This record gives sequence, structure tokens and C-alpha cells, in this order.
Amino acid sequence: MIETRRLKKSFGPQRVLDGVDLRVEKGESVVIIGRSGGGKSILLKHLIGLLSPDEGDVLIEGESVAWMSERQLLGVRRKFGMLFQGAALFDSLTVAENVAFVLQREGRLTESEIGKKVDEALAMVDLGGTQDKKPAELSGGMRKRVGLARAIIYQPQIVLYDEPTTGLDPIVADSIDQLIVRVRERLEVTTVAVTHDMRSARRIGQRILMLHQGRIHFSGTPEEIFQSKDPVVYRFVNGVSDPKEPHF
Repeated sequence: MIETRRLKKSFGPQRVLDGVDLRVEKGESVVIIGRSGGGKSILLKHLIGLLSPDEGDVLIEGESVAWMSERQLLGVRRKFGMLFQGAALFDSLTVAENVAFVLQREGRLTESEIGKKVDEALAMVDLGGTQDKKPAELSGGMRKRVGLARAIIYQPQIVLYDEPTTGLDPIVADSIDQLIVRVRERLEVTTVAVTHDMRSARRIGQRILMLHQGRIHFSGTPEEIFQSKDPVVYRFVNGVSDPKEPHF
């Protein structure tokens, strides 16, 4: 479903991605872990065409998207839904207007049809009855759920999650993880999530990849990564700093 080949990306003198090779199969749930600032979110943005690589390629269902024009990318992006790190809701719009935003812009459906889809999406994320609220009236977990409803309203084939549990307490984070699993199972979507929350990675990932120094350092099941004796993997999953590295 998703493939990158020798993906490289630099910002000025800093090489963020240094030859990333990955494959995600249809219907699979993959979690990408790694240090903050290590390129996880940058990798996600390449998958959806928000960034272009310096070298390498990105393929979605076998189709190269790395060098597509914005017009060509519109069709590819229709396959994706994305939950951004801060939910990225429009403060001036109601919950219903936020969720309906993409469908409203496309103009393909009637107001009645859009309203029905909004109700269905909000019900799936357990937010029925919140249509008229504004984001400022919602908790952090509820805002994440609204963001997810917006991501799935047009039934994408792939859903991307950028740090879905950041800033949430453990109980709310667990509910978001359960929701991610439910969406994957009900909609049969391919899931890619980036996180440094190891509890979340264990709960939602069928396979976990570790991004380290711009490359995929490790790939395995949750059990394999949590039992790994690789020093880089072990230190990360157990929260043990390396005394040889500077920390800020």
C-alpha cells in the first residue's frame, strides 16, 4: 500500500532522512517511533505529498507520488485521512463545520447528505450531540476525536496519525488508542502512526519501526521490539539516556 525507497531529506545542513526504506501492506497498522526531532513527522508528510524528497521515491499502491504536481496529488490525497498533532481544528467553526470542511469544499453532496455523514463520523468517535460546540468548549481528547472524525468522513483507505496521544493524560490516551484500533477494524483502513508514547505504540501497532539517525533502525512486532537487546532500541523503549550523547 505504501512504500518509500532510499528517501532522503535535508533542511539546510541538517540531514533528517538519510535513506528511509519502508513498506506498509494494505490493512496493516504500523507505528513509527524515534527521538523527538528525528524525522517521524517529516516522513509522514512525504507519504501524503506535503513534502518532496531530495532523493528517493514514495509509492502509494505502486504509483510514484514524489514528483507529482499539486493537481496530480489531489487524487492521491483523497486516499488519505490525517490526524494532525494538535488536531488542527478551525477555532471559528463548530464541530460539525470542522468535520464537514472537506466535503463542503468539494461541493459534491447536498447539505442533507453532508449532515448525515457528519453525524455518522461523530458517532463513530463517540461524539454524537456535539455538532454545535466550538473547539474551545472541548477537552484535548475531544478535540482529537473531532480531528479523527474529519479525517475519516470521506472513508479514506489510509489514515495517518501524528503523535495522537501527545498532551493527553493516560486514561484519555488509552481511549484514543482504542478508537484508532476501532476505526482500523471497522473501516478496514491502513494505519500509520508516529509517536514516542511506548504504551500507545504497543496498543495500536501490529508492527513497530524505529527511526534512528535518518533510517529505519529496527522493524518488528511489539513483542520483538520490547524484548530487543539492541542498545539503541533498548534505551529508547525503556527511557534510558545514553551518557555519551548530549541532552538538552
